[in-house]
Amino acid sequence: MLEPVPPGGTVDLSDQAARPPAGLPDKAELRGRLGVLVERIDQLQRALFAENQRALLVVLQGRDASGKDGATRNVFGPLNAQGCVVSAFKKPSELELAHDYLWRVHQEVPRRGTIGVFNRSHYEDVLVVRVHNLVPKEQWQRRYEQINEFERMLTENGTTILKFFLHISRKEQKGRLLERLEDPTKNWKFNPFDLEERKRWDEYTVAYRDALARCSTVWAPWYVVPGDKKAARDVLIAEVVVQALEAMNPQFPKADPELLRNAKLID
Repeated sequence: MLEPVPPGGTVDLSDQAARPPAGLPDKAELRGRLGVLVERIDQLQRALFAENQRALLVVLQGRDASGKDGATRNVFGPLNAQGCVVSAFKKPSELELAHDYLWRVHQEVPRRGTIGVFNRSHYEDVLVVRVHNLVPKEQWQRRYEQINEFERMLTENGTTILKFFLHISRKEQKGRLLERLEDPTKNWKFNPFDLEERKRWDEYTVAYRDALARCSTVWAPWYVVPGDKKAARDVLIAEVVVQALEAMNPQFPKADPELLRNAKLID
């Protein structure tokens, strides 16, 4: 089971840290384990939806080709779409830029009774914005505390937050980018801009370390997911999600006895 990043702690983002933990079973067994975990998430999601009192927000961040789409598909894809909503954050639109940087994110926070998955998130505003100097340093520096308070507000109003950084090695990213170019079913995903971002590997590493350390809190923890092996990645994420949902312990509402008497009227 993954442990959350300690608030203010040191974060290991070396290539070695992208390898799965020792002792995990083989790929076939991991896939079986994932099936069990996803089934349990589905059970808990149905209770969460029926209860309609709280929500779960899952944030997925990572470098290009780190597996955000794959993790979303494998862990959350089998769930009832009525109770699980995926939001992807691309380059801000003109309308979004006319508001504060959290405006577009707040609109996508999951409603009560649902699981929301963010494919990228408000953390782009202390990652891309920082690396590319899109705003002054003193402006993005303030955002760590603003994000912490934003997430605190969400949790105090019934939204449980889990944040996962999908950590891959430089070598693994190279292989996945090449695969995108060579596979006709994937090369539509390739963006030449990804190569420019890859040149900034070290700059992003520093930005990720700061974001993880400064914004992993008791109320909204970050988890670093070793992402070089996809099957292990998915199981590690699913285990944390199951643990969080079981701690939430959503309950199906009890039916009014008067309502149950309607059974006699069904012919």
